[in-house]
Amino acid sequence: MTFGIVLFGWIFSLSLHEFSHALVAYYGGDYTVREKGYLTFNPLKYTDPLLSIFLPLLFLFMGGIGLPGGAVYIERWRIRNRYWLSAMSLSGPASNLLVAIVIGLILRFWPDLNPAVLPGLSFLLALQVWSVLFNLIPLPPFDGYGIIEPFLHPATSMQFERLRGVAIWVILLVIWFVPGASQRLWDAVFVFSAILGADPFSILDGLRRFQFWNL
Repeated sequence: MTFGIVLFGWIFSLSLHEFSHALVAYYGGDYTVREKGYLTFNPLKYTDPLLSIFLPLLFLFMGGIGLPGGAVYIERWRIRNRYWLSAMSLSGPASNLLVAIVIGLILRFWPDLNPAVLPGLSFLLALQVWSVLFNLIPLPPFDGYGIIEPFLHPATSMQFERLRGVAIWVILLVIWFVPGASQRLWDAVFVFSAILGADPFSILDGLRRFQFWNL
């Protein structure tokens, strides 16, 4: 049960994340997102075999990392101003936060909730929190950079763009191999998840149940 809750919940949140980008882009001026089929919750519209399926699931199985996995291709020059560009990037992490809040409300206020679903929902909430924190890193290609990039001086932006192809891999290497980096990030995830309504022990139980060697 935990595996199904986490897997399908993560796919839904991924679709919502990318749909949110597309929806704000649409209202911001890029009407081509409708023609491209992005204004839908169909995960296949946002799917890249490597980035959307293999790597996110691999990282989930290995360490419970909610790696962003989809992409919408926005024609940024169509967006009417920098505020819409910033809002477009912000909308993705905001959607993950919304999912986390909804799950937290369920965990807190659904008295007849089946105990069997607690580990899956708790771990799924933690993954949403992880995704918010991870996506808000202010480096390309993360959404955190997309939020501030429209307000940067062009020369500064050009310097940051040099990091686009390597930044995500450097961050992942730091998380995996720099002592204490992963622990500090997980500490932040646990704190925010607890605030929203997830018990840390249920989160760990959900992670254990989800990882393929514990199935």
